Parts: sequence; C-alpha cells; structure tokens
Amino acid sequence: MSERIARLRAHQRNIDRYENLLKTNLTELELQFLEKRLSEERFAITMLQFMGPSSAGHARPDARRA
Repeated sequence: MSERIARLRAHQRNIDRYENLLKTNLTELELQFLEKRLSEERFAITMLQFMGPSSAGHARPDARRA
C-alpha cells in the first residue's frame, strides 16, 4: 500500500511541475511535449486509483512501451 501511495504522490508532483511549466513561455513543440506528459501522468494516476491494493504491484501503468 505504501508503494502505491508513493507512486501516486510522484505522479502528482510531476503533474504539478508540468502545469507550472505550462504557465511559462514555451515553443509549440515544448507545449505538445508537456501536454502529452500531463496526459500520461493523469492516466497513470487514474490506473493506480482504480487498481486494488493486491494488483498495484503487478501492473505498471507508468512503464514505457518500446
């Protein structure tokens, strides 16, 4: 359970950081990158929230696909 909470907090910190960066002067490419990362982080949080504690260690919604 504590690993799940730690992962939720890490994703939320990333979201906070990206949202703060969106308030700065960015190029279109940087904006697209941050929007993509925000989407991925929000999805990861959603997945963690819907996973039960027993499945939290088995699925890794933040794992990168090759």
